[in-house]
Amino acid sequence: MPQLLLLAAVGAVAWFGYRRFIAEAERVNARVRDAEKETRTGAQGTLIEDPETGEYRLRKPDE
Repeated sequence: MPQLLLLAAVGAVAWFGYRRFIAEAERVNARVRDAEKETRTGAQGTLIEDPETGEYRLRKPDE
């Protein structure tokens, strides 16, 4: 019985690690695609609109 619990715990940790890995890979892939698009178009950044003030500003790397 303890082996079954240990196996279940290892499986849960592996599943959680796999999900985190996939999420990180998607995030990095999106940043690379954005950088490629900016390079292709010659842009120096991406503007986003502030919903409160209506002003545009450069998107921060963590957004």
